[in-house]
Amino acid sequence: MTYDVKIAEQALRDLKMVYEYIANVLMEPVIAEKQYSRIEKAAYSLEYMPERFRRYEKEPWRKRNLRVMPVDNYIVFYIADNEKQSVTVIRIMYGRRNTEEKLNQRLAQSEFSNSP
Repeated sequence: MTYDVKIAEQALRDLKMVYEYIANVLMEPVIAEKQYSRIEKAAYSLEYMPERFRRYEKEPWRKRNLRVMPVDNYIVFYIADNEKQSVTVIRIMYGRRNTEEKLNQRLAQSEFSNSP
């Protein structure tokens, strides 16, 4: 069974920021390109068996089936929907960041934007 993988705008911005930080701040454009490619390849690999990675344990993300995929020093956060056979990558973050805070900011923004 193959899932349709979508990368949300925020996750694309996250990935771009990873690239820019490594290329421009660390002055390692070749490494930046390789890291970008590894993360992107890993994200699209979720088309097969997306539930192979652990669920995020904290609510409200757990009930939304948020999953966590490590890629080197980064974490790909995604939601697998078995009914629609789709995967949505919502964030890509450096593993030592306060990921819970960043996820909660996203939740607050999405709930605010869905308000009437």
